Amino acid sequence: MKASKLILRIALILIVGVAMAGIWAFSPLLCVLVIIALTVLSHNPKANTAYAGISVEVWVNYIMENLFKDNGFLDRCFKEDQYVIGGSVVHIPQAGAKPNVVKNRSTYPVTVTARADNDIVYALDNYSTDATHIPKAELMEISYDKIDSVLREHVSSIMDLIGDAMLYKWAASASANIIRTTGADVAAHLTSATGNRKVHMKEELKKAQKLMNMANISKQGRIAVYDSEMLSQLQDDADLKKRDVGMELDMKNGTIMRLYGFDIIERSTVNAFTNAGTPVAKDYDAVGAATDNAGILCYQQDCVTRALGTVDFFEDLRSAIYQGDLYSILVKMGGRKRRANGEGVISIVQAAS
Repeated sequence: MKASKLILRIALILIVGVAMAGIWAFSPLLCVLVIIALTVLSHNPKANTAYAGISVEVWVNYIMENLFKDNGFLDRCFKEDQYVIGGSVVHIPQAGAKPNVVKNRSTYPVTVTARADNDIVYALDNYSTDATHIPKAELMEISYDKIDSVLREHVSSIMDLIGDAMLYKWAASASANIIRTTGADVAAHLTSATGNRKVHMKEELKKAQKLMNMANISKQGRIAVYDSEMLSQLQDDADLKKRDVGMELDMKNGTIMRLYGFDIIERSTVNAFTNAGTPVAKDYDAVGAATDNAGILCYQQDCVTRALGTVDFFEDLRSAIYQGDLYSILVKMGGRKRRANGEGVISIVQAAS
């Protein structure tokens, strides 16, 4: 505590103590000692530890600070947080077409046109955890660290789910932005998939680079999100094993940090696609199918967006019906591809053998 705050607190205690002594005809010293004792007890972190509760504000800040920690790609995008209204809806004003300009005008009257503004509006999705119940019997025996661990698991679970959902929103949908794998046959690795798929080759990532270059997409901030299996296939490429340029291809440690202008980010899962003529990305909670194909997401960070809305931490302490404490978390998040034609976003999708 700073000296100024300490002096102020002492002064307030003395003033209140003297005032109480005048009202109740007690000794001023006794009143001051009582106030000090009550103050110490009210700020004793060990008093009534089992039901002290968790600071909601602290946990909300923790959630916001760690929401993208293990999903680094979510922080490598254009952010629309400032356009969130009421914590639930994104509203972005969009100016209509620019007026026509004529040099050395000689014909009148001039053409009159109305400007049509088309705003971008989309609702954020709600992501919430089921409540964890910690019975009173456990609360009397476990340490604060146990509760802390439980809540961190909530944050980790909700972060993983948001990552899955955002990858679905960003996945390529136009046929021109989908590249199929071309390598040798290998067993399908998605949980529900059966049969064989074509191995991912480095040439497909090079093709993604070319497509972005031809679309005049910035060469800065390009990211490729791989699932662990498809990254392993890339690492098995014979040509890559022969080189290690600027430590970008660190085969010794089993990582590839950058290739063909893309920063490589590994994740346990990325996208699953149907096996239609133009593959369609499947939402994270869609039922798996034997024909599912894994995908790699390649994007330029200004071509996809995410918007963070309300972040809430809930606690129900000493619940009468559960005879213990309940904790849960809610986060509102949304996202989209910024360009209507999907430029700057490419998916490399497995081809069935």
